[in-house]
Amino acid sequence: MVEHQDETRTAYDAVVDLYASLFADRLETRPFARAMVATFAELVRGTGNLRTADVGCGPGHLTALLHGLGLDAFGLDLSPAMVDHARRAHPGLCFDEARMEAMPVEDGALGGVMAHYSMIHTPPGELPAVLAEQVRVLAPGGLFLVSFFGTEGPEPVRFDHKVTPAYSWPADRFAELLGAAGLTPFARLLHDPASERGFLDAHLLARRP
Repeated sequence: MVEHQDETRTAYDAVVDLYASLFADRLETRPFARAMVATFAELVRGTGNLRTADVGCGPGHLTALLHGLGLDAFGLDLSPAMVDHARRAHPGLCFDEARMEAMPVEDGALGGVMAHYSMIHTPPGELPAVLAEQVRVLAPGGLFLVSFFGTEGPEPVRFDHKVTPAYSWPADRFAELLGAAGLTPFARLLHDPASERGFLDAHLLARRP
């Protein structure tokens, strides 16, 4: 796990300014994704526990969006350059460097965790350990929103992402992984691709029982 994460961190450190310029306002043209984030935030608010992690937060734009939707949101990212950019861009919010399988968060502390296209670089064999960590930090009743590139085939597909290699997933297979990790998937949204890659855009909502 360490080797591919080191490669991912180095790749994102090298493109932080370009990445931030391309994605800072991306949800303004992504109504389906925006709707899922808003639904997630509303459900987290309903738990009474507003503390929420934006895992793989990148330049921090979605952390700020969650904050604007009424959550006590903070961002975590593998890339120190991304964390530095997020801190400068959103000085009123908290951002820290962290690995997704070793989050600096107490057991059962969070009302929500969001992973917006941030688990796409995790090899399939390592994804269960990453998901188990998200379950660990969620309080009972806490919400998990994961977004990823979806495929209609039976197996995950490795592809050459513009930054570093990534994987697309069949939504059913990803939902099975959530269930195996101890979450209860209860909503999903699949829609036509928003990029030239041709993958579906997929969003799954799950709850920790």
